[in-house]
Amino acid sequence: MLQPYRDVLARPGAPAFVATSTLARLPMSTAGIGMVLAVAQLTGSYALAGQVSAVFVITQAVCSPQLARMVDRYGQRRVMRPALAVAVLGLALVALAAALGWPAAALFAPAVLAGATIGSYGSLSRARWSALLRDDARGLHSAYSLESVLDEAVFVVGPVLATVLATTVHPVAGLVVALLSLAVGGWTFLALRASEPAPHAAGPGGTGTARHASVLRVPAVAVTVAVFVAMGAIFGAIDVATVAFAEEEGAPWAAGVVLAVFAGGSLVAGLVYGTRQWTRPVGQRFATGMVVLGLAVCPLAVVGSLPLLAVVLFLAGLSIAPTLINGNTLVQAAVPPGQLTEGLAWISTALGAGVALGSAVAGARIDAVGAHGGFLVVVVAGVLAVAAALGAGPVLRRAGTTTRVVDPV
Repeated sequence: MLQPYRDVLARPGAPAFVATSTLARLPMSTAGIGMVLAVAQLTGSYALAGQVSAVFVITQAVCSPQLARMVDRYGQRRVMRPALAVAVLGLALVALAAALGWPAAALFAPAVLAGATIGSYGSLSRARWSALLRDDARGLHSAYSLESVLDEAVFVVGPVLATVLATTVHPVAGLVVALLSLAVGGWTFLALRASEPAPHAAGPGGTGTARHASVLRVPAVAVTVAVFVAMGAIFGAIDVATVAFAEEEGAPWAAGVVLAVFAGGSLVAGLVYGTRQWTRPVGQRFATGMVVLGLAVCPLAVVGSLPLLAVVLFLAGLSIAPTLINGNTLVQAAVPPGQLTEGLAWISTALGAGVALGSAVAGARIDAVGAHGGFLVVVVAGVLAVAAALGAGPVLRRAGTTTRVVDPV
């Protein structure tokens, strides 16, 4: 079953950029929850914790596509090395401000700094795959599936690591994990020059300075991004509500375990999904997966124990990785050459915007009525996700009838 993954990983340079990008993307699952854990434990306010995390994620959502456009024009290393240094500094300042009890306002500025420059290493890695497998559509499907599996592996390991460290060592320990993994993984990834896609030298004299219209003007990209916002809201609300529910149950350490189970369901589904070739149009598969996820989270409204919560989240997680794989494939097939990294970054941006919205709203409801208020936010987000997927159905069906491999060079 794993042979398709072995085949793509046998390509020159692939194991190195996959391993280092995986380490660099660990902050996806540790930075946000690390901020929630640190701020909530040190201030006693889930609302403030959700707001700081939301500011970080929203800034990342706004700025990542702009960084990606620059990457497409100038190259990954040239753009992301300076950005990496600033992002590490921003995370360090958030941790310091929380640990030293600085005023609440002092938490937001470094969160903005980190979010604006952290970028999306998953998008950078997928762009390298597209350069490496430009003539191999079957291999690209397996590679994108592998990327989604690795994303979920990060979400299995990250929350557990961040939560255990934050509850047993120090409240800011989860943030320290995020900044160290970003610094080491990001710097090593960007040092791998051989697998880096060449920038698109579309300007006069091959300078790569030509300007392109935003990929959001492509209908398939626009609707995919809209659906992913709803998906992200589900994730954000689940993160905050799970932390609060575990605390109410007297087992704050269990939040990371339950969130890891959630991601584990997605990991298993993605691993299996990537070994098969599908004949049904990818747009239809994407819409179906989103509807299934939206409906699967509705039982959270009546969950009454941590074991039951873990079961519901595992089952809901089974639809995540396939939906992410199909969404990335749709965008990869739809964007013009030279804007691949930007297109893929919009997926992360949409998820990030949704996460920020979901975590902020859920945090406020938790402060008002308790953890189940947060789970009700999840249910509402699930209903909106179903509505968004069904509403986008006609465009997704047209977009998914054919796919093409974008030449990223």
